[in-house]
Formats: sequence, C-alpha cells, structure tokens
Amino acid sequence: MRARLQNFSIVSLRDLVVASGPTILMVAAALLLAYWWVDPAPPRTLRLATGQENSAYESFGKQYASQLARDDIKVTLQPTLGSRDNLQRLLAGEADVAFVQSGSTDGDTMNADDGDAAQRQELVSLGSLFTEPVWLFLREEARVTKLTDLRGKRINLGPEGTGVPRLLRQVLDANGIAPPELQIGDLANTPATVELLAGRIDGLVFASAPEAPLIQMLLQTPGVKLFDFAQAEAYTRRLPFLTHVVLPRGIVDLGRNIPAQDYHLIAPTATLVAREEIHPALVGLLVKAATSIHGGAGWFQQQGQFPSPKYTEIPVAPEAARYYRDGPPFMQRYMSFWLANLAERLWVVVVALTALLIPLSKIVPPIYVWRVRSRVYRWYGELRAIEQALEDAGLEPVDTVRKDLLRRLDGLEDRVNHISVPLAYADELYRLRSHIHLVRERIRGVQEEEPAASPLAK
Repeated sequence: MRARLQNFSIVSLRDLVVASGPTILMVAAALLLAYWWVDPAPPRTLRLATGQENSAYESFGKQYASQLARDDIKVTLQPTLGSRDNLQRLLAGEADVAFVQSGSTDGDTMNADDGDAAQRQELVSLGSLFTEPVWLFLREEARVTKLTDLRGKRINLGPEGTGVPRLLRQVLDANGIAPPELQIGDLANTPATVELLAGRIDGLVFASAPEAPLIQMLLQTPGVKLFDFAQAEAYTRRLPFLTHVVLPRGIVDLGRNIPAQDYHLIAPTATLVAREEIHPALVGLLVKAATSIHGGAGWFQQQGQFPSPKYTEIPVAPEAARYYRDGPPFMQRYMSFWLANLAERLWVVVVALTALLIPLSKIVPPIYVWRVRSRVYRWYGELRAIEQALEDAGLEPVDTVRKDLLRRLDGLEDRVNHISVPLAYADELYRLRSHIHLVRERIRGVQEEEPAASPLAK
C-alpha cells in the first residue's frame, strides 16, 4: 500500500523530463556545438625546440615540460643546434614553440627570398626570458687581451644552427677582423669543451645563460679564462640587439673570489617564440610557466625583470601582452586550467542560451499539463464509444447488449484504476471515474424513467 501511495506525487518527474526533453536536447546540442565551434579545445601536446646538450636551453626546456605537465600538457622536447635551427623548425612547422636568440631574425638568417618581414608574420613572441651573454673562454697560454689578438687562433664558434657564428662574425667585423684570419671550428658545445681542455683549440664561444652546466664548469676551471669585453657599451651601440651586462666579482664563488674581477660582457636576449596559430590558452600557460622559471633574480637580472614583452624584435602575441598587462585570466586564478578554459570558451554561449531558454521555458509547462491530462482524457474516447453503443441499441436494449456494455465498462474502469497522475491533477481522474459510474447506472436502467443527457455531451 505504501509503495502504491508513493506513485502519487505533486509533480510527475517522468512527465516533466519528457516534456522538457526537447528543450534539454536542444540546449545540450548547442553546448556541444559551441564546445567544438566557438573555440577548439587546447591541444594536450606541445613541441618545444630547445638546444644542444648541456645548454641552458636544454635545462630550461626540461623545466617548461615539468611546469606544463601539472596542467596535463605533454611537452615534447626537441634537441637542436640552437637559435637559428629553432627558428627554421618553427617556420617549417616542425615545432610549436622554441627558444630564439635576439638578432637571429636579422639579415639573411632565414635565407628566404621574401625577406624577414614576411617570414616573421608566421611567428609571435611570448616575451623575452633572460639575457644570454657571449662567453669567450680562452686558454691562458693563448694570451689574448683584445679581440684583434684572435688572429691566427683556433676558435670554435659552434654549428651554424646555434646563431653564435653569425653573431661573432658581426663582432669580429666591428673590430676589422675577417673570418679567414681565424681557424674557426664548428663543434657542438660539449665536444668543443673537451677540445679546449685538451689544448687542441685556443678558445670557444658560447651564447648562453649562466645556468648552463658547461658555463658553470669553465668559470671554475684552472688554466681557462673568460674574455672581458671592455668595450661592451660600444658594442651595444653598434649592434642594437645586444645589451651590456656585468659579471660581478665573486658571483660564482664568494669564498674563493671567483671570478677575481668584474667582467663586462655583451648579451643578446633569449625569447620564447611560437607559431602564430598557437592556441591562445596555451600562450597564457606558457607565459605563466616563464614567470615561474625566469621571474627570480639572477646574475644579470633583477627580481621580476623577466619575462618581459620588451627586448624582442618579433611582435608579441596579443594574449601574451594581455597577460603581462593584466595577469592571468580571472577564472584561471581560482580554477584548474582545463575547467577555467572550458568556462572561458562557453560563457558567451551560455549568455545566448539563457536568452533562448526564456521562451523555451514557456513551452514546457503547457506540454507537461497536456501529457498528464492526456493520460486521463484518452479514456473518454472509449467511454463515449460505450455510451454511443447504448444509444444505438434503443431505449430498451436486450440483456446481452447490456452485459456486453457492462463488461466493456468494467474493463475500462479497471484500466483507469491503474492510472497514476500527480496529486495536483487527481480531480481529473476522479471526474473520469464519476463519469464511468454515471454510464454504468444508465446501462443498468436506473435512469430509464427519465433519461439524462450524456455526461460526456456536456
């Protein structure tokens, strides 16, 4: 009995769901369409071109992979020769993001016929990350005190893909030194360091952040000295993409006073560059990672100096500029990356759907009422058919006709007794039962003396 009573409620959930079903399906379809059409979801993989083994680019690349893994973005690191190689991979579509050295996009870097301006249209900067001093390490026996002393020396500039050879050629040209006057090597950083320590070359050149393991090692290696660019300020005037930085005395090891003097260095700037079609959400995520990795104080930078939209010759992506100006998007401050991204992509659609739901909400109630009442009204057709059969039988139907009509009426009443309607519409059900009772009485001849009008004809 209790289970039977639970079938009656104020509202029929089943009818409500069915009545609102088309509306729910329309809204769900619109949301699904918007999810894919308004702005595609960010990819879960990213290709980052880094640099040579034991380079700062390689070290930082691993940190970016670790940072983005926290937001379920898998970063595939691509070891490369260096800046120019990275730039070519970006333009070829073989990498999504890469570390690029300032000055790499000048002149004939890309060897393209259309010029750098056309090529840069495919790339955007996500900000400058750190300065990359030019480290010219020499064996003390080489006795080099000025760049002109490099004539005839065996100097390793590294592979062309690093960007260092072109940079040094510009520096040498500023000093009136032609490349053929040197014995130039093109070994990668690690084998070149081995050659230097073995005494088979006189010097080597890196352009790297001081965090690179080879830089740290060579700064503390006896018999190897760092060249002091005493004219560093003049170089920055001749080559605008360079900045003048100072390696302070004792910065490597205060106790052992390494280095024993201040060193003036010239430094391009490392920039995080991406292809123009990179997903906007990933731009903010990369800038956030860059802030975490490069935002602290260092040997050549103050707290908060990097990353920065400055010091870059490639146009800054609008999303990156907005991040530097306003900080992370509002929702990403309080939600996970993927949840915030979904909300940011759909909020415009939600507003539009809200406007759509207002008229749709006026359709659902009438449909609901019709469904509940139709459960009762559908039986009036059969009741009217029984009553019509009685009328066709005449004023005094035979007993067999009466019995047949009563049997049909009993079957109808039994089915009606199993109807379940919300309590708010119980009066419709009881009205149907009373009409069934009236027709039964008429069939039994209770109203023969004064036939009443059909209860269904009213």
